[in-house]
Amino acid sequence: MRRFWSGLGLPGLIDVHTHFMPERVLRKVWDYFDANGPLVGGRPWPITYRAQEAERTARLREFGVRAFTSMLYPHKPGMAEWLNGWAADFARRTPDCLHTATFHPEPGVEGYVRDAVEAGALVFKAHVQVGAYDPADARLRPVWGLLAEAGVPVVVHCGSGPAPGRHTGPEPVARVLAAHPRLRLVVAHMGMPEYEEFLDLAERYPRVRLDTTMAFTGFAEDFMPFPKRALPRLAALGDRILLGTDFPNIPYPYLHQLRALERLGLGSDWLRAVCHDNAARLFGLPGRDARPEH
Repeated sequence: MRRFWSGLGLPGLIDVHTHFMPERVLRKVWDYFDANGPLVGGRPWPITYRAQEAERTARLREFGVRAFTSMLYPHKPGMAEWLNGWAADFARRTPDCLHTATFHPEPGVEGYVRDAVEAGALVFKAHVQVGAYDPADARLRPVWGLLAEAGVPVVVHCGSGPAPGRHTGPEPVARVLAAHPRLRLVVAHMGMPEYEEFLDLAERYPRVRLDTTMAFTGFAEDFMPFPKRALPRLAALGDRILLGTDFPNIPYPYLHQLRALERLGLGSDWLRAVCHDNAARLFGLPGRDARPEH
């Protein structure tokens, strides 16, 4: 791990897609993967980094991850505000975690999202597949507007992998972006398997980004391969691709994600940007010319 990022001249890695949540919630997530639930896509999915919270944070630091997130998400109304309270506390006691929050289309959503922004949330997570909601739901219009105005990025699982949901795919997100073109949207998992359609959105909207979570790995390539014809587009968007991994919920070692990016053959400058510099710029983190984006 350290040879990888030090060989690129980086001070470490920034991972925008890692999962920390209340222990009993995370255990239920792991149980779902163990049971090969419908949203897992019908494939065995062993959790490589199944451990207590302290051990998981220590492992990321050992890997050289200097900033990470606590991606968490509600699967029904009435959960998001409570999860945001937990995440705020986790960020306070975990200074290398970017304060993360979430939401669900429900009464009061604008109020608790505003509270989270005012409390210092740096990134939000929206999970269209698990939450089973339309991101263009009228109840979320003020939320998207608020986040666009505040410039707070939102990592959104909106692609139809590993299994489609009722509102996954590029069309619902395209409606959100048409109404809020300045939204800093980060498409999780490169939008798999609708890679090219989400690249279209990134090319159309300069504030849209994509994270690498699970993309290009042997696991994903077996059933949702990234089209080789799209590699030049991926190279051209090198300033808007962010490292994400899904740690700890991955069925392979963390290093495999990095080696998968390296094997794309897009060069050291591209890797430096993806593994560190793009996220440092987005979040205004110190090091390597990390001026905040305006």
